[in-house]
Amino acid sequence: MQEVKQSVLTLESQKKLTLTGVESVDAFSETDIFLTVCGKKVRVSGAKMKIVAFSQGSGSFSAAGEFSAVRYGAQRGKLFSGLFK
Repeated sequence: MQEVKQSVLTLESQKKLTLTGVESVDAFSETDIFLTVCGKKVRVSGAKMKIVAFSQGSGSFSAAGEFSAVRYGAQRGKLFSGLFK
């Protein structure tokens, strides 16, 4: 029987984000954080973002800043791929 992976996302006043089930932090800046969560790519967008904590062992992740969007299935280079054909 295959194990079902779960994650929980909590966003408090668009200023504090916590997420469980995080496998890796793939890239980050003040405006974007790219994560792998339960085998899926996740992009968190906003401003003045910083990673507060990440434990790969437990999969817990937290960040602070001004969050505007969380997109599941986001691909890192997708925005620029159409510009450089």
